[in-house]
Amino acid sequence: PARHPAYALLAESGIEADGEIIVRRQVVPEGRSRAFVNDEAVSAGFLRTLGDTLVEIHGQHDERGLLSASQHRGLLDGYGRHEDQVRETATCHAAWRQAAEALAGFDAALAQARADADYTAHAARELGRLNPQPGEEQKLAEERALLTASEKIAGELAATVDLIAGGDKAIDARLAAAQRRLERLQSVAQGLLDPAIEAMARAAAEAMEARAQAEAVLEKLAFDPVRLEKIDDRLQALRDAARKYRTTPDNLPELAARFASQVRGLEDSEGERKKLSAAVSSAKVAFDKGAAALSAARRKTAERLGEAVAKELKPLKLERAQFGVQVEGAEPSASGIDRVEFLLATTPGATLQPLTKIASGGELARIVLALKVALLQRGSAPTLIFDEVDQGIGGAVADAVGLRLKRLAQAAQVIVVTHSPQVAARANHHFRISKRARGASAETRVEELDASGRREEIARMLSGATITEEARAAADRLMEAGRR
Repeated sequence: PARHPAYALLAESGIEADGEIIVRRQVVPEGRSRAFVNDEAVSAGFLRTLGDTLVEIHGQHDERGLLSASQHRGLLDGYGRHEDQVRETATCHAAWRQAAEALAGFDAALAQARADADYTAHAARELGRLNPQPGEEQKLAEERALLTASEKIAGELAATVDLIAGGDKAIDARLAAAQRRLERLQSVAQGLLDPAIEAMARAAAEAMEARAQAEAVLEKLAFDPVRLEKIDDRLQALRDAARKYRTTPDNLPELAARFASQVRGLEDSEGERKKLSAAVSSAKVAFDKGAAALSAARRKTAERLGEAVAKELKPLKLERAQFGVQVEGAEPSASGIDRVEFLLATTPGATLQPLTKIASGGELARIVLALKVALLQRGSAPTLIFDEVDQGIGGAVADAVGLRLKRLAQAAQVIVVTHSPQVAARANHHFRISKRARGASAETRVEELDASGRREEIARMLSGATITEEARAAADRLMEAGRR
């Protein structure tokens, strides 16, 4: 089926499966082996995990699958169709866990903050008084460099201004005088001097502008030793604080804000903790409600499953056996608050105990069969293998086993290893397995039988080494019943 767990396993391992899963294993004579799924190499462990979702093997002394208590809760939920409740309970449990983790994290941080409270408060006060500003060190360093160089720059500017001014022979005055001379000749030059006159005017204006700009800068660059001292003191304070708190001057504003925030956090911690604690309580209430409802549903389903299995036990010659589903309290988890286990008592009045502690090999196989029939189409692997499920029984009981196996085969592929003609006659296909010696080794043969071969094999199973016509007639009757 498209939603089978096998596909999820393959997806987690990055193995593509387009509706088909091919499992392959190579074994060499030296004993080494390699495993592949859809031509991707996998480990033996992965192959085993994948195989458990695809094939269930039920044989004597088998304690996997249905007989493992770890599987019983999921089987019960599948039988009762509790999927939606299980998902909702898991969601509530995750929300509760996350809220509890958030509260625990806050408490740990708060405990650390309280342990460092004196240091944090002192640092917040000290950096608050210092009040460092973003980029302040660079700005002060640039201003200090300018102040330090201002005396030299001012001297050069003064000399430049003198050159432009030139005492009584200022450049702009000389240019203006030259311009007036040319203007007197302008009327007789017939326009030849116009460009020169315009250039003289521009030069005089630019010279005056240059002089004005230089004089303005000269005023600004007046050396201020008091300002320089203040800048030095501020830079020293910033750099001392940076060394003390093992950071850089540029990071001091962020550090100051963090210390201040921690101080406020300590002051507001009780309110924040109440919010987180309330969230934990609310999430727990939601989980408890959902888990309790799921638990109640499981207990009702346990009764129905017990009754369904009990109906299947009597025809399998287990009429004295009592089957029960125990639902008891467990530590809260994503699966709820229940531990589920299938129990059995093989004699009236005996205490119900876990299946594997009570049943013999033959009983165990038939109990598994009863469970599988009760759980039909709910929680089965697509292939079920039963190894000698008919051990120690015959006649009507064996026929009942065969009938139930045929019913199972309507929902899954069922492979049965049997010595019972009543069981074999119910099958859709029949393979004969035989072994014979070949020198120092043995050979096992598996061959599919046609209708005639099936008749002969079932007759042999009925009569033994010599097949009689009566045995063949009985085989015909069994096969006819098996087709119905």
